[in-house]
Amino acid sequence: MNLKEWGWDESRAEAFAPHAEAGRVPGRVVRQDRGAFELQLEEGARPAEATGRLRRAMERGEAEMPAVGDWVAADPRPGSVRAGIEAVLPRRGGLSRQAAGRAVREQVLAANVDVVMLVCALDGERGFNLRRLERALAMVGGAGAEAVIVLNKADLCDDIAGSLREAGSVAPEVPAVALSALEGWGVEELRPWLGGGRTGVLLGPSGVGKSALINALLGAAVQVTHPVRAGDARGRHTTTRRELFRIPGGGMLIDTAGLREFQPWGAGSGLEAVFPEVAELAEHCRFRDCRHESEPGCAVQQALGDGRLDLQRFEHYLRLKREQAYQAMRSRASADRVEKERWKTIAKLQKSYWNGKDGE
Repeated sequence: MNLKEWGWDESRAEAFAPHAEAGRVPGRVVRQDRGAFELQLEEGARPAEATGRLRRAMERGEAEMPAVGDWVAADPRPGSVRAGIEAVLPRRGGLSRQAAGRAVREQVLAANVDVVMLVCALDGERGFNLRRLERALAMVGGAGAEAVIVLNKADLCDDIAGSLREAGSVAPEVPAVALSALEGWGVEELRPWLGGGRTGVLLGPSGVGKSALINALLGAAVQVTHPVRAGDARGRHTTTRRELFRIPGGGMLIDTAGLREFQPWGAGSGLEAVFPEVAELAEHCRFRDCRHESEPGCAVQQALGDGRLDLQRFEHYLRLKREQAYQAMRSRASADRVEKERWKTIAKLQKSYWNGKDGE
C-alpha cells in the first residue's frame, strides 16, 4: 500500500527521518477505540498500541496521545500481533474540544484535518440548532481547517432554502450544503472539499446521519445506521469509535462518535471568526478594554439598542467568552499543580540521594 494515498508527503518524510534511523516505520492512525489503535503501514493495516516509552512521555507531558489522522513512528515488531507506537509526528492542525467531565483536559478528536464538515439534520427535531452550530464553529476556529455546514436529511424539510438562510445567518462566510444521505442527492457537492489527498472530519451529535453520509460517499454500507428514538428524537450512538476512511476518487474522511457536549478548547480567535459583527463593533468602543456591559461609549450596547446586533447571538458570545476564560484559569491552575508535584518529586529524589551518601 502506497502511503501517499493516505496523505504522506515530503514534509512528513523529513519529520520522520530521525525515526527511520532508529528502525521505525511510518504509519497513519486510521482507527481509535479507547486505548486500541489501527495503523495503516506500507505493508497494510495493523493493530497497534502505545509503547511504554510513549506512555511515560505522555505522563511527563512531553508527548500526546495518538489520535485518528495522526502520522506516527511505529515499531513493526515482526512476529507480534500489534505494532508499537513510539512517537507522534508534528500535526498540521487538529480538531479538539474540552474533554467531557470536570478535568481540564484537551481531547483531540481528529488530527491533520483540512476540512471540518459540521453535520446537522433537517428532520424537524433536535438536529438543527443554531446555538450548537455556533459552538461547533468555535471548535473549528482553532483547528486550522476549513468549515462546511452540511444540512442532512433535507428530504424531510419543507423549506430547505429557509434552513440554508438560517445557517448563513450565524456563519455568512461558511459554505452550506443541503443534501439527503439516505436518498443520495446532494452528496456529490461535498467531494471537491475532499479531493487531492485532503482529509475531512464529520462533526455532529448523534442522529444527524453521519454514518449514512459516510456510506453514501463510500458507495458501500460500511457503517451501521439506526433511526433516532421516537420518544425524544435523540440519536443513538451507532458509531462508538473514530475511524478514517479513504474516499473513492481521492481524499479521506474521519467519522466520529456523536458528541453530547460541544465545548471548544482554546477557542480564542475562533470566537472572533464566529461572531465577526461583535468584533467589528468592539473596534469602535470608547475604551479598548470595554466589557460591553454598561461602559460609556460602548458601540456594542448601542448596536443592541437600535437592533443592529442580535441579542441572542451576543448573549451566546458572552457565554462562550466566559467559558473560555474559566477554562484558561483552570488550565493554568492544573499546570501549576503539575509543576509543583514535579518539583516535590525532584526534592524527594535529591533527599534520598544525599541520605544515601551520608550513610556510606
